[in-house]
Amino acid sequence: MINKRSLWFLTLFSLILVLSVYYITMPSELLIATNNGNKTKEKEVSVTKEENAELVALRVESEEKMLDKVTELKKVLTNPKSTTEEKNKAFEELQKLNKNRSEEEKIEKEIEKSLNYKSFVSIEGNTVNVNIDSKKHDATIANKIMRQVQSNFDKGMTISVKFQK
Repeated sequence: MINKRSLWFLTLFSLILVLSVYYITMPSELLIATNNGNKTKEKEVSVTKEENAELVALRVESEEKMLDKVTELKKVLTNPKSTTEEKNKAFEELQKLNKNRSEEEKIEKEIEKSLNYKSFVSIEGNTVNVNIDSKKHDATIANKIMRQVQSNFDKGMTISVKFQK
């Protein structure tokens, strides 16, 4: 059974893990910009493209779903009436959500870096949905994206690419 001390340890460990992943995956240009002052930061902001409103809406919707799921799982973890089995399942689901979120962000950064497209990626089970911010609907670009996304997984995934604009 998970006691209060173990729960606090797991909570703090998860927080430290998420923050360390965030800082590791943070672009080095952003870190350099914060060290050099605001001049470099202003130049970087002006160079980056603005995201499509549809991608922003998808991102917000995904964040809301994830936050709802996380709060639901945390209620199970903190409920004294929950069994050990229920708490373990909730904790495993919480770890799975964090892993999926980090994979999604990693894939989005890879697509932006290699193909120069803003994207939104969502992973649900064996399905990966990729929304690309582009007017051009090209099968060769979609094929490159599918191959790049599949290279991140050991098992076969169902990948769909949708162009937005």
